[in-house]
Amino acid sequence: MDVVSDAISAVRLGRPSFNRVRVDGSWCVRLPPYEGAGFHVVLEGSCLLVPDGGAPVPLGTGDAVLLPHGNAHVLADGPVDAAAVESAMPFGQWMAEAEAAAPRAGTGPGAVELLCGKYRLDRSRVHPLMAELPKVVHLPGREGSHPELRAAIGLLGGELDARRPGSHTALPSLLDLLLVYMIRSWMAESTAGAWPGALGDEVTAAALRALHADPSAPWTNDRLAAEAGVSRPTLARRFTARVGRSPMAYLTWWRLTFAATLLRDTPDTLASIARRVGYATPYALSHAFSREFGTTPGRYRARLQGGG
Repeated sequence: MDVVSDAISAVRLGRPSFNRVRVDGSWCVRLPPYEGAGFHVVLEGSCLLVPDGGAPVPLGTGDAVLLPHGNAHVLADGPVDAAAVESAMPFGQWMAEAEAAAPRAGTGPGAVELLCGKYRLDRSRVHPLMAELPKVVHLPGREGSHPELRAAIGLLGGELDARRPGSHTALPSLLDLLLVYMIRSWMAESTAGAWPGALGDEVTAAALRALHADPSAPWTNDRLAAEAGVSRPTLARRFTARVGRSPMAYLTWWRLTFAATLLRDTPDTLASIARRVGYATPYALSHAFSREFGTTPGRYRARLQGGG
């Protein structure tokens, strides 16, 4: 596994959900805060996204936008004033009315077709890469920009149109791919985030790849420095400056975060999980886990299974 994949896997829950809607005329809808990440893809036309407390973001055909922290926002056919934002129609009601009006809806001038969806995320142990994403990640559909993202959007549009055999599996997989490509595209363009810099630094990236590839290995600073091809002081300096933790502190945090993911997603015993994340005994893992998360692994798993 690589760092971006692990960062997503640690927080993602279940399958993404989505709605496809086609409208025309004048409209303004509100999407409330969500314990996850929201996204929109403009398949045709243009509209405006207005995040709460943020500047309006014009969206055009082929644009993708990710709201990684689930912030409330408004979508509208064009510029809106404060009164229109305040009185915006709830998204659920808007969708119901759009479905009732189909197939007549979205056939007039200024028609807009949108794919609106959300990813369920577990906020209890967000990887710092995910945490530093801005409130709105806007990826314009410019010709020649982000070709992988453009290809994923094209495939999504095709699956939505055709509803071919296998689409029940293809659509969630394409939506998962869309999330990866949106984050990857942000990293390629970001000039401020720490994690794009960390993964762009060959020494830090090599160390992170090694830790994520085999978190159960008996890592030491010397062994990790050898893996990255530098001296121990060089690794410590560059890794800590870019990641915000020393290599061994990051390893401890990631092992426990990975253990939490395994407790959530697998029926594995605590002994098996301890081995996979680099702890000699279930007791050692339980002690470290309780210190990090404030609860025992057993109670953590029981809470998730009980939905409480």
